[in-house]
Amino acid sequence: MSTPIVDCHTHTSFSDGTSTFEQNVASAARAGVRVLACTDHLTLPASMEAVADAQVPYARLAEHRAAFERAREMAAGVAPGLELVYGFECDWYPGCESNVRAWAAGAAFTLGSVHWVGDAGDVAAGATGEPGTERVAPAGQPGSGAGWVDFADDMHVWEELGADEVWRRYADAWCAACESPLGFSSMAHPDLPARFSAQGWAPTMDLAPLWDRMAECARSTGRHVEVSTAGLRKSCETFYPSAGLLRRFARAGVPITVGSDAHRAADVAHAIRDAYRYAAAAGYASVNAPTPDGDWQTFSL
Repeated sequence: MSTPIVDCHTHTSFSDGTSTFEQNVASAARAGVRVLACTDHLTLPASMEAVADAQVPYARLAEHRAAFERAREMAAGVAPGLELVYGFECDWYPGCESNVRAWAAGAAFTLGSVHWVGDAGDVAAGATGEPGTERVAPAGQPGSGAGWVDFADDMHVWEELGADEVWRRYADAWCAACESPLGFSSMAHPDLPARFSAQGWAPTMDLAPLWDRMAECARSTGRHVEVSTAGLRKSCETFYPSAGLLRRFARAGVPITVGSDAHRAADVAHAIRDAYRYAAAAGYASVNAPTPDGDWQTFSL
């Protein structure tokens, strides 16, 4: 398969990754990557992430952009064909819009993602994105019905709601993010709850109605959807989205991006060519990738 390698989902130590921009660029250069999108986490409220070590806090945004620009200069020297794209993974929850607009200004690419179900607290903030503008009420505690979907160290939401209800609420939140006026470039890991299916948390209900709804939501809002290789490195040992859901996106005419969700340099471009074959088997003839100026480019499979 001669399709250029593109990786539209990567993280650095500015959020919850372990590598620098430069280390990710070096790894991408070795793998022959054509497009590398940098997508650190952004604008999580304190109810989800109180110490701000899994996201780029407002106070470090200028430092983050400066580090990215240094990596772009490095890329021009070590891999002239590599296109480095400035972006964010914007974690969606009700009330996030004003801060996402302010904090993600200047990003050429935004991934919409959902990691949380239930109340995120009172995040009714001003639109400035200044530190401390969020007024956060307690949320995500045991018994609240709110919390992380994919955090193995805290499974209280799964224990309280059960797998079927977690899937229902996740699909609701993912569709709400898809419909958000923020207009995300692509929607990440649409079936993230599958992460724990092999660990005793498989749904008992038929997921087809949820999948049909998600495919129609992505189609009607004009969103791209991500094919992610991250699940291959987790207990579910498969791609996001599952084959059944990806076929529905293909039939609905929803375009795709592809990403590794790398949190360390060694995982940049992991199994991207396998993802191309997976997408082709689901009915896709091409993948899209962002350009550094925020436009789209298409690569045939």
